[in-house]
Amino acid sequence: MLHNIVADYGMIISGAILLIAYIFIASEKIQKSVVALAGASLTMLLGLLPFQGHYSADLGKYIRGVFDYVEFQVIFLLIGMMIIVHIASRSGVFKWLALQLLKATKGHPKLVLFALAGFTAVASAFLDNVTTVVLIMPVTFVIAKEFECDPVPFLITEVLASNIGGTATLIGDPPNIIIGAKAGLSFMDFVRELTPIITLIFLSCVGILIFLFRKSLKATKEKMEHIANLDNSQTITDKKLMIRSVTTMLLVILGFVTHDITNIPAYVFAVAGASFLLLFEKPKEIYRDVEWLTIFFFVGLFIIIGGFEANGGISFLADKLIQLTHGSLNAAAMFILWGSGLLSGVIDNIPYTATMAPLIDQVQHTLPYSGEGHHPLWWALSLGACLGGNLTIIGAAANVIVSETANTKGFPISFMRFMKYGSLVTAISLILSSIYLYIKYLH
Repeated sequence: MLHNIVADYGMIISGAILLIAYIFIASEKIQKSVVALAGASLTMLLGLLPFQGHYSADLGKYIRGVFDYVEFQVIFLLIGMMIIVHIASRSGVFKWLALQLLKATKGHPKLVLFALAGFTAVASAFLDNVTTVVLIMPVTFVIAKEFECDPVPFLITEVLASNIGGTATLIGDPPNIIIGAKAGLSFMDFVRELTPIITLIFLSCVGILIFLFRKSLKATKEKMEHIANLDNSQTITDKKLMIRSVTTMLLVILGFVTHDITNIPAYVFAVAGASFLLLFEKPKEIYRDVEWLTIFFFVGLFIIIGGFEANGGISFLADKLIQLTHGSLNAAAMFILWGSGLLSGVIDNIPYTATMAPLIDQVQHTLPYSGEGHHPLWWALSLGACLGGNLTIIGAAANVIVSETANTKGFPISFMRFMKYGSLVTAISLILSSIYLYIKYLH
């Protein structure tokens, strides 16, 4: 009987599981990896997905099993990069780079803010945003103490810059990793298509933030001299580890860049680099610091969405999107860009992107694109999902980490104070992205 109910109402049941999972993820009442795994278990127990893939003679096609829907290249890329970044950070190299940038500004507060934002944005293009803000926050509190000023303007600018910078590359933000895997986009595809507009967005937004925070960015000549002469000689705690980890990281990034020549997937380079570095470490200690909750969240989420896709839910939504936009590529791209931007400000952009990616995979065949490069709907999704994280304090994991840390240090960042700046930056980002997409792909 259960089999018959699932066969008749599979799309409704799988859609309900996905919706309920979204609600619990957004409410944060239960840890999101637990929600994802519970939803995945229910999907499998109800038979919404076959346990193993098999060829159906009746349908004349391959029926995908549970693990055919799990994007393992996303999983391995995340694990590999988490290990590399964690090992490299133990040497103190990231803090050393941040302090060197500050010394180069000669202690001018506005230049210091720009340098911190620039470092955060560039670092976020190659590291995950949470790691970047965790590395930069201790430096920020030290600088604010030296300036005897409120660190909140620095923290807000940094976290907004991290979400902007993370949009520029394949590995900068988890939504891009999902999009890259589904659309077959390489590291260099993201660099070529998104880095120019992300650079413009960064310069525009940080310039406006410096203007808005200008009253807080003042310092005496003595304080500026102190910042300019900060001692950075003891920041590197392990030179051998620094050389080994930085060299490995650069080689891994080189592997990403040369994908178009070698055709070796990005996750292979990430896992190879992590494996090499682990040869010199105590693996148990390193594995303990991998964000396994995030990894299990991804696995569970892919299975839930796989159940919805296998039961026709994604095809149904794709048809509705085409009807809503009247089959117009321009309307669909803008709808996805702005819809993604606004939704990602209030819900986690990872499950949102994981849901949208298979939908766009279907829609792109119905809304053909005759221009150069990859289909613009993918870039609309990337820009919207990643940049929309700046809208509210719960829009991205990095935002939450910064606000919680600032609160424990005695510098609370309220929801409305963050949104005052975040909404402005998001609006500017989406407007510039709309102009970019229209001029490059849609006109």
